[in-house]
Amino acid sequence: MKEKVLVAMSGGVDSSVAAYLLKQQGYRVMGATMKTWASEHCDRLGTRACCSREGVRDARDVAAKLSIPYAVFDFEREFKKAVIDYFNAEYLRGRTPNPCIVCNQEIKFKLFRERARALGADRIATGHYAKVLKEGEPSRYYVQEGSDGTKDQSYVLFSLSQKELSHLLLPLGDLKKQRVREIAKEAGLPVSGKADSQEICFIPSNDYAGFLKKEIGLADRPGLIKNREGKILGEHKGFFHFTVGQRKGLGIAHRHPLFVTRIDAEKNEVIAGPKAEVLARTFIADGLNWMMPETDKAARKFQVKIRSAHKKSDATVHLEKNGTVRVVFDKPQEAITPGQAAVFYDGPTVMGGGWIRLVLD
Repeated sequence: MKEKVLVAMSGGVDSSVAAYLLKQQGYRVMGATMKTWASEHCDRLGTRACCSREGVRDARDVAAKLSIPYAVFDFEREFKKAVIDYFNAEYLRGRTPNPCIVCNQEIKFKLFRERARALGADRIATGHYAKVLKEGEPSRYYVQEGSDGTKDQSYVLFSLSQKELSHLLLPLGDLKKQRVREIAKEAGLPVSGKADSQEICFIPSNDYAGFLKKEIGLADRPGLIKNREGKILGEHKGFFHFTVGQRKGLGIAHRHPLFVTRIDAEKNEVIAGPKAEVLARTFIADGLNWMMPETDKAARKFQVKIRSAHKKSDATVHLEKNGTVRVVFDKPQEAITPGQAAVFYDGPTVMGGGWIRLVLD
């Protein structure tokens, strides 16, 4: 008899097809939706969370269609602490956080897996467009890019441990999104035509500053916009309205377009300049997770992504004595942003990654 698998079902087409495919393959499938802080606040926030009441209803309907057991796990308190509080704190430091990666790390592949084990499940599964590769003896696990390059989600899985990867199934890794929708329709799943979520589950219209003002009572805090030489270019309503690389919203008439090049949260200053000043080659990253054995301390060449939509670029990763890495791109990259993840690839395979903390040049 095949293993028992608990599928994280958001109520969307991807996780629904993941559950369907695993059942077709003979696994003993169960489904569960994670109720998070966003689930209870999405109506007030004006956003449609993947784990909203609508998501729970749709996931339950799919589970009924597939005749599989279904449950809802209440992770509201844990999500608030691990994801929302992290998001708020990073923004107040002048960084641009990635809450989806932290949600994967702390909620979906930690708490959800623990609950799966309590229910007797051997593995968990998700609808991510990525693959798990097993190599060597003893076995070593890696994340690989999904076959659909337009939907690949390997970047957001860089922080998974060997134990988590060894218990993970990603049934959509070899599929294109169009084929997933076709499978859902062929199987008669009620979510086959459901639109994809395009925003962070708790941030309506990606209005980060608006969220901070509502949730933690953050008031506008007027400050200065300067160039890198310290010349005053204008004023702003608070550094938290901006992120590195941003062009719109500066409100400055200038002879050439201006971009945010740096944010100084302590001084409440926004540094702006021409596009050339957004380019950089070198940064420091910490909070590292390695999928490859961490045995080679010498500098090594990788292809590095510095945000989910960034095209991988050649770089050398130097391991530092303090446990950080210094990453040097072969060519300057646009808007290397503190708070975002840097993920190291060897071809399609994730070898490791960390969090961008300091941009050097």
